[in-house]
Amino acid sequence: MTTADNLGIGSRVKHPVYGLGVIVNLKSAHYQITFIEEGKKDVSRFDHQMEIIEAVDAPEDLVSSWEMEKTLIGILRRWTEVPEHVSLGAKWTGGKLVLQPGDVNLSNKEMPIDTFFHKIVMLRDRLRVLEQRINAHEKLTDEDKVNMQQYITRIYGSLTSFNVLFKFPHDQFTGEKGGKD
Repeated sequence: MTTADNLGIGSRVKHPVYGLGVIVNLKSAHYQITFIEEGKKDVSRFDHQMEIIEAVDAPEDLVSSWEMEKTLIGILRRWTEVPEHVSLGAKWTGGKLVLQPGDVNLSNKEMPIDTFFHKIVMLRDRLRVLEQRINAHEKLTDEDKVNMQQYITRIYGSLTSFNVLFKFPHDQFTGEKGGKD
């Protein structure tokens, strides 16, 4: 039986806001639907307000190239120590970090901000590797793994102050509550 979250390409639907349309592409979380009046829109697969006019079954083994790429990247990150490319926010490009001591008799320490940013990204990458090695360790108990994971999560939380440097939000640190500072 075809349900609203498992429609195939060619299914005809009626959306309460966009009107009549036909599903033209399937994604993991949404449909791409071409509506008569509104054109192409992305609509959540779990939008239960949509009326099914004519259902076409979705293939059971459907995987998009984007999903395959995302999976492959995840596997490579998990099993290699190759760092990913992370972009510095444009407003920081060419900038410098200045550490000014409270003692006026001491001189400032300056460093290019991209060098500092690179060190932050390396720290994050090494924490991820540590996290993966802890989780894959054969001799640690599950309780030990959870306890160590909690420390790593707290470290990520402490590093959220540096999120201002990242160009893209998905590269930023998240702490214990999953939010960003």
